[in-house]
Amino acid sequence: MHLLLTSDTHVPKRARELPAPLLDGIVGADVVFHAGDWVDLPTLELLEGRVSRLVAVYGNNDGPELRSRLPEVARVELEGVRFGVVHETGPAQGRERRCAERFPDLDVLVFGHSHIPWDTTAPGGLRLLNPGSPTDRRRQPNCTYMTAEVVDGRLTEVHLHCL
Repeated sequence: MHLLLTSDTHVPKRARELPAPLLDGIVGADVVFHAGDWVDLPTLELLEGRVSRLVAVYGNNDGPELRSRLPEVARVELEGVRFGVVHETGPAQGRERRCAERFPDLDVLVFGHSHIPWDTTAPGGLRLLNPGSPTDRRRQPNCTYMTAEVVDGRLTEVHLHCL
């Protein structure tokens, strides 16, 4: 199962549209995760119209329209792997411990907010993934998103894509 992970798209504030490589990537994905900060409803509707399955949450920059359509936390099990999606996880220091305590029933947590790519594993095995932002690199060298595979009940082939 092919996954695409993105967050913090901030359209139209940080970009007029989503980058072409990201749009090309979502077409081939079985599941797309979006960890919030869409900013506009048309971007949500664009993804809903193009992806096979969308697992998404709202972020701190998302207004009432997006909050009425998306949860704060989303959970899904895919081929035996338990995923969660949330926008904010707090400061980097202590993140693994906090997330492992808050989400003891997950195998993978996809999050956003910082625009900083992140891939670590907490004690106990929770994998934490932040795909960064495809439209606003902030202090990073590139805008980014991630892809991954689920094979035989395991998350494999996690790749950070630089735009």
